[in-house]
Amino acid sequence: MLKGHQSWIFNSKPTILASAAVGGPFEGNGALANDFDIIGEDLWFGQDSYEKAEKTMLEHACQRAIQKSNLRKDDINFFLSGDLMNQIISSSFAARTLGVPYLGIFGACSSSMEGLSLAAQLIDSNSAKYVVAAASSHNAAAEKQFRYPTEYGVQRPPTAQWTVTGAGACILGPNGDGPKVTSATIGRVVDMGISDPYNVGAAMAPAAVDTIEAHFRDLNIDASYYDLIATGDLGKVGHEIANALFEKHGINMPIDIFTDCGLLIYKKEQPSFAGGSGCGCSATVTYGHLLNRMRKGELKKMLIVATGALMSPISFQQKESIPCIAHAVSIEM
Repeated sequence: MLKGHQSWIFNSKPTILASAAVGGPFEGNGALANDFDIIGEDLWFGQDSYEKAEKTMLEHACQRAIQKSNLRKDDINFFLSGDLMNQIISSSFAARTLGVPYLGIFGACSSSMEGLSLAAQLIDSNSAKYVVAAASSHNAAAEKQFRYPTEYGVQRPPTAQWTVTGAGACILGPNGDGPKVTSATIGRVVDMGISDPYNVGAAMAPAAVDTIEAHFRDLNIDASYYDLIATGDLGKVGHEIANALFEKHGINMPIDIFTDCGLLIYKKEQPSFAGGSGCGCSATVTYGHLLNRMRKGELKKMLIVATGALMSPISFQQKESIPCIAHAVSIEM
């Protein structure tokens, strides 16, 4: 049901029946290592290319989530997934393996919550019974496409973020005892003229703030409604800018509930520069760490606001600025 200008209320409260997170070795040494279902020994995951490795991670995440939900592949009506590769090949090739009716999506790093919001809408409208929502990224594959291959050893500025090698997936159903997806706010594109691919946190922060403010306005609530509000991958730079924008706009955003998946995933001593990013950032932190906290009773209500920089190698080469977007999903016990 449409609420306000750009939000959906899911009256049936679709249930997250199970979720799974797969990470690479750098993530396995991070702050949330215990929340991953599978951690790879290296970046290859038994494959001969980084792109194939990402596809394999996504397959593992989906298969593990289906297994944990006690469902079979034949029970799943639709598979919604996105990634950062050209033509979202990681998702499309994983869909080939899963053999489930497939809807590919692209919201850059916002794809995780774009997929979850659409999955909830399918179930709430009785258009599906069980849906897999997933997203993935791979550090070496994404860096090669959007910046420079890691083998080049290019110097990275302090504003740069570390693309997460990871995949996350969840199974959404019409009922159950798990966390419920209660609402979603679909973001609009915000472009502040930033064109530096090594400073996407600053580029995405205004989009995150715009979507969060729209969510509060449409649902007539404020930050106090939630135990936790987590943006997807603003990192240190973007998180600081978002806090400054909330203050400028007169929005009370308590620092003890406002965090960022890119700040949570790695340890401070890890060389991740400004923090984590990538489709796999919000996907693994949400479908691993944050849902685990919710299942333990540590969180009752959380808002996940996945952020995406909608750039491409072509747009960068044509000197375009970086349009950004954020999608917010409310998850409650």
